[in-house]
Amino acid sequence: MKDKLISCSTGFPAVSAETVGELLERSGVKPTAQRLAIARVLAGACCHWSAEQVGDVVGAEVSRATVYNTLNLFVEKGLLREVVVSQEKVFYDTNTALHHHFYGVDDGHLMDIPLEQLPIAALPPLPAGVVLDTVDVVVRVRRG
Repeated sequence: MKDKLISCSTGFPAVSAETVGELLERSGVKPTAQRLAIARVLAGACCHWSAEQVGDVVGAEVSRATVYNTLNLFVEKGLLREVVVSQEKVFYDTNTALHHHFYGVDDGHLMDIPLEQLPIAALPPLPAGVVLDTVDVVVRVRRG
């Protein structure tokens, strides 16, 4: 498994606490106290977060339901990418550039794969009436 990370094109660039609100407003998100708390956790770091991890960092001041709703809103507004590795495990990726992932099934670690390192040579014909949005590849690995 290659351990090369890609440079981050993050929806949450390194910004001060004061400008997180401006970032949310520019993205069409009303900057409530709870959303600001969550955005501050995400700001400035290329990371893969679970909702539980975000909830643990923001603490009891923000309910779990609000954490989930806010993360989904940030995905909808393009500030995060949702990476589904299983029915039970979803990550929220601050790197919004197109890329793929390695997922360590042993340790639950998600790691970026640069887009150019995993080219998609061909896709089957698309069903009638649809257009391609994105291709997200999760390569599951385990210790050998």
